[in-house]
Amino acid sequence: MTTLKIAIPKGKLQPAITELLSDIGIKLYGDVRNYRPGCSDERLEVKLLKGQNIPSLIEIGQHDIGFAGLDWVAEQDADVEVINNLGFNPVRIVACIPEDWDVKELKQRPIIVATEYINLARQYLDNQGFDYQLIRSYGATEVFPPEDADMVIDNTSTGTTIKTNRLKIIDTVYRSSTQFIANKQTLKNQAKRAIIDDILLLMNGVLNARERVLLEMNCPKAVVSDIVKLLPAMRSPTVSELYNSDAYSIRAAVPTKSAPGLIPRLIAAGAVDILELPIRKAV
Repeated sequence: MTTLKIAIPKGKLQPAITELLSDIGIKLYGDVRNYRPGCSDERLEVKLLKGQNIPSLIEIGQHDIGFAGLDWVAEQDADVEVINNLGFNPVRIVACIPEDWDVKELKQRPIIVATEYINLARQYLDNQGFDYQLIRSYGATEVFPPEDADMVIDNTSTGTTIKTNRLKIIDTVYRSSTQFIANKQTLKNQAKRAIIDDILLLMNGVLNARERVLLEMNCPKAVVSDIVKLLPAMRSPTVSELYNSDAYSIRAAVPTKSAPGLIPRLIAAGAVDILELPIRKAV
């Protein structure tokens, strides 16, 4: 039987990825401290790893597929295939200096820059013309200035930690989110590629479903056309005649964000008995 080795980042990304896998029917089980959890799909061999290690391990074929931030793929210049942008944990890699400092002044002298992203930082600083020395940080990068570094290049989602440490963002170096990645040689193996394509199909179905809800409603025949015009369906709404009645039922998958504003308009157009239902998959 063909099996795939799959790497999942342990830590803050793990719950979202585990939930996504569960929603497509792949359940992980075992002790939460176990780095090799069991899997309901016998074709998959799962290992939990630090996210920074996953791109390089997939590149050299230690694992077939996995999940990693695009920032670490770029930082390591990992030669892997990005097969799906999941959009989880969107972050910016930003350059920051003390809030009362002037970046123009820093360009006039040698500076010390602390970062976990040595390669991305070097590319940015070279392009911006800084005279710099890099220090690799191992977490808590924002505490370095002003005593131990003049600048930090770090990731942020909200900017709150940066502001709390009296720093200001002077530039965005890179943008990142969680990616589903694969070893390039693995994708050339037909049996393994078939499994990956199955996972990808279901994964996209779940991700599409999360962005939509199903609206069902009834209405008189006279207003069917008016209601259909209001519905931003995936293709076109389903319209069917109700049994033993001159009324009609209309069903459409609509963007989740549009539903709150759409429902009052549907009622005003003559819709009744409106149901809003979750969608598990939209393939």
